[in-house]
Amino acid sequence: MSLEALKREAAAQAVALVRPGMRLGLGTGSTAKHFVDLLAERVRDGLDVVGVPTSEATRAQAERLGVRLTTLDETPELDLTVDGADEIDGALRLIKGGGGAHLREKIVASASRRMVVIADETKLVETLGRFPLPIEVVSFGLGATRRAVEAALAEAGCAGTLTVRERDGAAFRTDSGNLILDAALGRIPDPERLAEGLDRVTGVVEHGLFIGLATAAILATSQGVKVLGEP
Repeated sequence: MSLEALKREAAAQAVALVRPGMRLGLGTGSTAKHFVDLLAERVRDGLDVVGVPTSEATRAQAERLGVRLTTLDETPELDLTVDGADEIDGALRLIKGGGGAHLREKIVASASRRMVVIADETKLVETLGRFPLPIEVVSFGLGATRRAVEAALAEAGCAGTLTVRERDGAAFRTDSGNLILDAALGRIPDPERLAEGLDRVTGVVEHGLFIGLATAAILATSQGVKVLGEP
């Protein structure tokens, strides 16, 4: 199977978890896009659900496909969030934010009773850090924030480079108008310690370490679907 076919298989397994009346968090990214596509097929067949999108891209996709949407102001408690990940380890710790949506993704996941990650087998790692860690920051005081982030990385035993994410030759802006520092660390020996350190940095809006949020992961492999945790 191709990589896209594997992603779609994982998404199909996640759609099977959806029940009528559920309030859903709709993730962002290439694998989550398959989930929204397949969810919309069930909606057209009569499934009654409502979703909270984690990005403007997901909002546009869901609206185009006829998936009914709400907001966390209107629906502050969700039953299930289904989202992708850039990396996942055996303890269901994640790196997210490759698409720049991790702030909204983490807000939505935190408002959900369950978070199920869908991914292909290439995203499963023994140690987080191969994928650059996205750190969303405000533009004001960027130099000072960057130095504080570097100190937090060093304190957590991480070494690597920080770069301001760009797109089309200009600084990338998130849906909330912030910048992203991508930390190329190679490995993160203690994700919890690093998350705590970054949480203390003034100027950091959010980072891409998702710890204690995912309750299960559905991984599509060339040998079939592998499930970690309890979906």
